[in-house]
Amino acid sequence: MVNFKDIPPELLIKELSNKLSKEIQEPKWVKEVKTGLHKERGPNEANWYSIRAAALLRKVAINSPIGIERLASEYGGKVDRGSKAHHAGKGSRKVLRAALQDLEKMGYILKNKNGRSISSAGTKMLNAAAKAVSSELKERIPAMEKYI
Repeated sequence: MVNFKDIPPELLIKELSNKLSKEIQEPKWVKEVKTGLHKERGPNEANWYSIRAAALLRKVAINSPIGIERLASEYGGKVDRGSKAHHAGKGSRKVLRAALQDLEKMGYILKNKNGRSISSAGTKMLNAAAKAVSSELKERIPAMEKYI
């Protein structure tokens, strides 16, 4: 049985974002928003919201229970302060909150007093995406057969 932790994150997130893009409805503000304090511009990709939602689903599954503040720290970066030293900047909590709320509506994430955690439906979706990616991965890299 293939587990989502066995698959490289970039391949898993790509597959998940393809599945989520059919289910998730992007908010109106998606085209005008920055993804963090440390950014100067918004994202360039057209479907960045579904990619962020897929990455959040994976991150919540691995680190659950996890809250918005910790996720904002993980999606942050360094703030350019001119000639002064760089400081850590947090990611946009509004983007994270909206994506997590969408995933909650779909039933993939559960909210409790300690933060957010993965539901059984979310685990099923992650493992289904991992299984789909694993067959492609085995064809492309035959040496991966013994690891998956």
